[in-house]
Amino acid sequence: MDAATPHDARSCDAALTHAFVVLGKRWNGMILGVLGGGEASFSDLRRALDGISDSMLSERLSELAANGLVTRTVESGPPVSVRYALTAGGCALVPALDQIRDWASIHLVRPA
Repeated sequence: MDAATPHDARSCDAALTHAFVVLGKRWNGMILGVLGGGEASFSDLRRALDGISDSMLSERLSELAANGLVTRTVESGPPVSVRYALTAGGCALVPALDQIRDWASIHLVRPA
């Protein structure tokens, strides 16, 4: 933003609020983090995210796809398989997730 462009706090707050609505849901950040390492199958994601149920993983992947962060590709097989990958928007988020992880490892106190 240049000096001639006025800052609209309401639009900034709306964008940040929307980002945290999406990223603040349990598992979403972790799913994006796993997919930041490359495409993965449903079972790959389930194994990487210890404790997530199949229905929750499916719900979260659908939400992330609806928000334009994840793509779902069905490979006809046999056997039929489904692969998930980050979109360009999802890939653009990876550096920010890396910075948040680094910040958290330094500044957040881990529960005992």
